[in-house]
Amino acid sequence: MTSSMMAQHLPRVARLLARPRCHRLLMSPVSTSASSEKSATTLTATEQVPTAPLNSHPELDLSFSDYKEAFRSKSMSELMRAVFVFNMCSISMLVDKNKQVMHLSRKLLGKRLFEKLMKMTFYGQFVGGENQAAIKPLIERNRAFGVKAILDYSAEQDLSEEEAKEKVVEESEVVFAENVTTRDGKLAAAAVPKFQPHLEFANRSSNVISAKTYYYESERQCDNHMDIFLKCIDSVSDSTRKEGMAAIKLTALGRPQLLLQISNILVQAQRFFDFMHNPSEVPSLAGKVDKEFFRQRLKNLGVDFAYDDDVQWLSILQKKEEGSADLLAWENLVEARQDLAKIFKVKSLVTGNVEQIVPVLSEEGQEELRQMLHRTDTIVKHAIDREVRVMIDAEQSYFQPAIRRITMELMRKYNKQRNVVFNTYQCYLKSALDMARTDLNLAEKEDFYFGAKLVRGAYMNQERERASSLKYEDPINPTYEATNQMYHNVLDEVFQSISRREKGKIAVMVATHNEDTVRFTVKKMKEYDVYPSDKLICFGQLLGMCDHMSFPLGQKGYSVYKYVPYGAVSEVLPYLGRRACENRGLLDKVRKEKQLLTRELRRRLTSRGE
Repeated sequence: MTSSMMAQHLPRVARLLARPRCHRLLMSPVSTSASSEKSATTLTATEQVPTAPLNSHPELDLSFSDYKEAFRSKSMSELMRAVFVFNMCSISMLVDKNKQVMHLSRKLLGKRLFEKLMKMTFYGQFVGGENQAAIKPLIERNRAFGVKAILDYSAEQDLSEEEAKEKVVEESEVVFAENVTTRDGKLAAAAVPKFQPHLEFANRSSNVISAKTYYYESERQCDNHMDIFLKCIDSVSDSTRKEGMAAIKLTALGRPQLLLQISNILVQAQRFFDFMHNPSEVPSLAGKVDKEFFRQRLKNLGVDFAYDDDVQWLSILQKKEEGSADLLAWENLVEARQDLAKIFKVKSLVTGNVEQIVPVLSEEGQEELRQMLHRTDTIVKHAIDREVRVMIDAEQSYFQPAIRRITMELMRKYNKQRNVVFNTYQCYLKSALDMARTDLNLAEKEDFYFGAKLVRGAYMNQERERASSLKYEDPINPTYEATNQMYHNVLDEVFQSISRREKGKIAVMVATHNEDTVRFTVKKMKEYDVYPSDKLICFGQLLGMCDHMSFPLGQKGYSVYKYVPYGAVSEVLPYLGRRACENRGLLDKVRKEKQLLTRELRRRLTSRGE
């Protein structure tokens, strides 16, 4: 369909949706024309919130085919909207050209009519509202049917390829003591390509269909993001009766290059520890790097590596008169007093040159790193004060060593009395099980609370393209089935850890739209005597998707959360575009939900006529 053809049809669609009857149906959150449409909020939420009996496993239809039960919380208008939106998501042209379609719609309809159209359709389906006040009725109504909320402010930038490249160059010029963006394959022998800045992949939103992207603008903007997260925590505390959670991304709180820098340091520390103790295990360094030169450098800096074999945990120790301090422990990391990159100056046995294999930060870069970590610390402390849990989202694999370490250090610091900080594990990664096992074992050994969200992952195509181009191992499991198996293996590890520890020390969200994984989890809960009332295992899905699973689970007393994005229409358009792409990519799952929605619509219409 050409732009001119779209232009011909859009006004007609807008006029149709703006007709009084259609407008009333789609804009009304809950119809009151029949008793079956009665709003859940006509009774108090506390009277209706489903609770599972203690120490029991409620009977649950694990085929997830009971459409009457699944959609009893929905009004007729909501059912109609869902069917309409899912039908639109199956039209490839609309999905592939969603940016152009939305841009043209705004141009033809004007801002006011365009926003009304979006609220009647895609925005109304996938977004909770414009602000904290606007989303409260939705949160209360879902809660009345056993479904809680994770709040996420979903405004984001939508940059062109050139704009993204300019930002990477600008970041490197400010953050690093010397330019590191133009590599052209001429890396130092000991450097790791995965953790270097590359202009070819500056646009981190490219080929990503289910996760938002933050780009750095300024320190003031990062402060604004922090303030938004703090207000989000306040909203969770006020509107979800302290049951909800808030989601944050670390790339919103500072330059992404700084996370890349921390990842690089952590990976190099592990490589060089292995190299010092068993060179044959690190062929990329053996015979290429002067081991004695590096050993002497560590001695001169008063630094050493320590490795806990029991839990496979590496520390970087600073030797002091009163003992040693772990420079990666949160209280030391957050101050960032020492640029750990300076450790990694090595002598090449090939060229005889001394090379800095991890770029050194500029003074400004060092200060910005401190500010990024301080913002993160401020958010977690505020969450503790407001009795809210914080989920730190996973991002691209080259950021993950940093994000994971920061999150685990936050857990070690703040998860001593209860679960406050949750890490995210991407089960499409080949390393997912090893990472989860290490972190579970560390939490058990040091006796702190462990919180996690398990996801499949949002960056598969981008990750594979980058690995292929930069010639490092693809971090992604080879098949969808392998990712499913990895997800289940991680869940197995979680349940084994739950069985060993005091009840309540582990809390895990199974964030999935996959029915088989939900069935697997329910089966494991029975096998390990983990009851819904224990609140150790919860389920998570996106708002507007998989309601045929979320609500039956919640109505039976299982702990269920909806990921509730909010923000102004103009600010969440990239998010809405991704939801359209994701639904098109999950045709089989959407087909089933659409069939169930249609059957429930037919049932209600038939019962009205009787």
